[in-house]
Amino acid sequence: MAKQRKRPEETDLDHLKHLAGVFLELDIVPTKLSPVVVKHPFTDSGVVGIPGKAGELLMVNLLDDPEALQSWKELCRQQIKEADTPFKIAMMITKPYQFAFLKYAAPVLSEQDLAHFLTHAWICTEMPNGDPNLSKRQLLSMFRSIDPQKLMDADEYAVFCELDEVVTVYRGVTSYNEENLHALSWTLDRKTAEWFAGRFGESGTVYEAQISKAHIHAVFLSRGESEVIVDPKHMTDISPVREQAQGLQMNF
Repeated sequence: MAKQRKRPEETDLDHLKHLAGVFLELDIVPTKLSPVVVKHPFTDSGVVGIPGKAGELLMVNLLDDPEALQSWKELCRQQIKEADTPFKIAMMITKPYQFAFLKYAAPVLSEQDLAHFLTHAWICTEMPNGDPNLSKRQLLSMFRSIDPQKLMDADEYAVFCELDEVVTVYRGVTSYNEENLHALSWTLDRKTAEWFAGRFGESGTVYEAQISKAHIHAVFLSRGESEVIVDPKHMTDISPVREQAQGLQMNF
């Protein structure tokens, strides 16, 4: 078994800035909704505002104006240069690229900064369990390597500490993700699972399972989902609950 690399006590901020600069140079990927919607680590839209020569704000199309693209990149480079904390760099990265950036940033992050990066990426990403940049095994390894108290705020950690030794957790799935039952993300709240099973007008299935507190790595409350991060291979008694969601409508 390979020896786990020791985590640095302090984050290498210069390395992060260099990495951000590399991501900045990636091509902007058009979409069917371009130029309004694009894919890029530093912008979700090809239409952005940049300061004009007189200080006025100019709306430009980055896909069609090479000069404007270079001006915009220079503004981003300046923001990267002026960033005085690792997390300020993380906040510059768009949601779809959070895990891609984390993948390459992780080796130079301190434990505390890795915790900040990981929780931010997890919470702001639409489907973190299925992100192609980091496998479940890699994500679970990151969660395991961090002191749980560093992953959570005070309220979340208080809930974590009060968990029973064996916890009942729930997960709602639809036809879209029904094969992803052994995911890291479950919930303490059955109603939340019912909402996920019934969103988009579907009649999905709510599952419940038992898991030891020792294999729960975090509790996240910020999205109102009572989410728990679990090691799915340690779940037992996985079964559909008797009453399943019936096409619940999305209301938040």
